[in-house]
Amino acid sequence: MADSFEKKEREKKKAKKRKEKALRKEQLRESGEKTAEFMYMGADGQLTTEKPDPTHVKEEISLSDIHISTPKKEDLEQEDPVKIGIVNHFNSDKGYGFIDQKETGESFFVHVNNIEGVIKEGNKVSFETEKGPKGLVAVKVKLFVA
Repeated sequence: MADSFEKKEREKKKAKKRKEKALRKEQLRESGEKTAEFMYMGADGQLTTEKPDPTHVKEEISLSDIHISTPKKEDLEQEDPVKIGIVNHFNSDKGYGFIDQKETGESFFVHVNNIEGVIKEGNKVSFETEKGPKGLVAVKVKLFVA
């Protein structure tokens, strides 16, 4: 089967490129020019053209000194889970209210199911927080005894 005209043209172009490449390679070899320059990694981690000194003493690094991940929970400072606040609103008929934390001024929702004892507006209370469906909520709420 005869080759198509386009196929013959493609083959001619490929052969011409191979010849040109071989000619350039031969010219570079005859001229003595370097075709590539080597790059080395320096002690500081930067690329350099200077070959490293093999007599240079490498710094020893202990595996325990390398930290790749986030710190473990026990390594972090533990925050006191018990917070102090003042009840700024409490509706005993509906069974919910809000507590303002003393230090930060944040307001936390509290439900009657999370209250130990009886509280009313203006009471100083101690409580812990948990993640609720709409943010942090106050749990284990009881009157604060100093």
